[in-house]
Amino acid sequence: MNEHYPFVNMPLPYPYDALEPYIDTQTMYLHHDRLQQRYVANLNGILREYPQLQNMSLEELLSDTESLPAEARQGIINNGGGVYNHIIYFAGMTNSMTRSQAETLYPAIQDSFGSVEQFFDEFKKYALSVFGSGYAWLVVDSNTRLTFVTTPNQNSPISDGLCVIAGIDCWEHAYFLKRFNDRAAYIEDWFHVVSWEAADERYKACLNAES
Repeated sequence: MNEHYPFVNMPLPYPYDALEPYIDTQTMYLHHDRLQQRYVANLNGILREYPQLQNMSLEELLSDTESLPAEARQGIINNGGGVYNHIIYFAGMTNSMTRSQAETLYPAIQDSFGSVEQFFDEFKKYALSVFGSGYAWLVVDSNTRLTFVTTPNQNSPISDGLCVIAGIDCWEHAYFLKRFNDRAAYIEDWFHVVSWEAADERYKACLNAES
């Protein structure tokens, strides 16, 4: 993705049907080509009026939202967050047959949560707790500890100084075509397509950023 304005909606890193049978093809097409494209277009529309923001990356825009022009702040949080959050979400999934292990993240998960099973149980609780629309995230806090957080709407954890490892989109548009209103079933589906390689790389980047 472009490092700054004008942002573009980069193609998915896999075919639309790559996550079948867990995440269906039509959902991936609509989610990426329609919804994500709208966030990109809306963000560019806002930034068009603010030349002083046009050289800033998504991370820079979202990491210090209080410094944004007041009249543009919420629009950038909503649409910039929508773009950023979906990039993390899409890149954080892969075909279930091609997944690899998280060499660095795996022992950290065991240390923090006791077992992979407890990790999944806790992640699911957070994802189910999102009221309405939002996300559940695995993040690294300022003390380099693994923890879960949720954010409403398109708010992003990086606005709170957290480093993102993985996130699940809990908006109904992420699962309604396949699972209707059964978020719990969708969460189980998502666990089958989590890219541990991507999560591991993000975790290592978080540790390097803190060191």
